[in-house]
Amino acid sequence: MDEIRFLDLEVHTAFENMAIDEAVLNSIAEGRSPPTLRFYRWKPSAVSIGIFQSLNDEVDTVYCNKQGIDYVRRLTGGGAVFHDFEGEITYSIILPQNHRLYEDDILKSYRRICKGIIRGLEILGIEAEFKPINDVVTNGRKISGNAQTRRQSCLLQHGTTLLDLDVTTMFSVLQVSDEKISDKMIAGVHDRVTSVRKELGSKTGIEEMRDALEQGFSEALDLELVSGALKRAEWETAQRLSKEKYRSAEWNESR
Repeated sequence: MDEIRFLDLEVHTAFENMAIDEAVLNSIAEGRSPPTLRFYRWKPSAVSIGIFQSLNDEVDTVYCNKQGIDYVRRLTGGGAVFHDFEGEITYSIILPQNHRLYEDDILKSYRRICKGIIRGLEILGIEAEFKPINDVVTNGRKISGNAQTRRQSCLLQHGTTLLDLDVTTMFSVLQVSDEKISDKMIAGVHDRVTSVRKELGSKTGIEEMRDALEQGFSEALDLELVSGALKRAEWETAQRLSKEKYRSAEWNESR
């Protein structure tokens, strides 16, 4: 069983979360940090967009500013995601190219790493499966979305597992007109997307889901999760990236 540094569930702003992921990737690429698995939440709630998306096309920034909801561009691809502080746990796993779990084939890579989420959901009592390209579904409905990038001979994959689902706020932060936010449209999302609480019909807590995901990643990926913390240099880099890059209009409005 390989060891991996485990950065247990923490709460940060959207800018800090994205900056920490990049700082850890840089440090691993330079050989100064070990492979790492992180769990984190977003406070305040936030919207992240894929690296190739347009902020103004995807996010209602006026609404977000009024409600105190942050928005940030990710390093990874994929679509816009609403990160509800009360409604999800995000993970990131960052591996060097020579790691056992690193796959050159992107689809195989998603399938392999998502086993950790699938096992975590199984521990909670939810039967789930991988759905290409990068989703985890249960009963045909998405419960986890994932995104990935390869940089500096390292792999960064991060994704969310939904504890709860606030469709009304999700539509409000994305560029969907009020006229289009109909009961039918909201019902359509509930047909395609689900959450742990909806599946179990219970008030599953954040800590219970955290425990299940920790066990799930360990068992499914055959990893010993070694509790750790960011190195001082990683934190300093993350603070700089948060301020100079992820909070900046230059980065977030670059497309």
